[in-house]
Amino acid sequence: MTQCAIPVFEGLLPGEHNEILLDLLFELATWHALGKLRLHTETTLHFLDNSTTRLGRALRRFKDVTCDAFVTQELPKEVAARGRRKPAYSKKGKSKAPPKKTASDGPRTRLFNMSTYKLHALGDYVKSIWLFGTTDNFSTQVVSSFDNLCYYYDSM
Repeated sequence: MTQCAIPVFEGLLPGEHNEILLDLLFELATWHALGKLRLHTETTLHFLDNSTTRLGRALRRFKDVTCDAFVTQELPKEVAARGRRKPAYSKKGKSKAPPKKTASDGPRTRLFNMSTYKLHALGDYVKSIWLFGTTDNFSTQVVSSFDNLCYYYDSM
């Protein structure tokens, strides 16, 4: 079964922005396919390294051109959730007055954030695969089992 989001997004944005979005989706799909391989060779790791470079360029182009051309805001459910949390915050401060309406009660502007660890770590995947093998070879399960074992012996 093949899954591809590109046809769903095609024509969603006008002109140049549509091309940038489709290029980004293609680079994301290519990088993901290469990153999930269960067997790598020098050639596939070279392809993954090049794909990472292209993905970085596509992300920067998307942020610099497309994101700057559109004003994006929180969804209504995000605004409602923030509104529901506001009384809880005022209770912690022991304030008996009802929360005041402010200009920040409406939807807030949202920007595309490229300063996340996930994006920063993309450049380390090839080296990690060289050092530790493919991503299907390790998990956090061993660590959590070891912690449980240590807890068991400490409680004896």
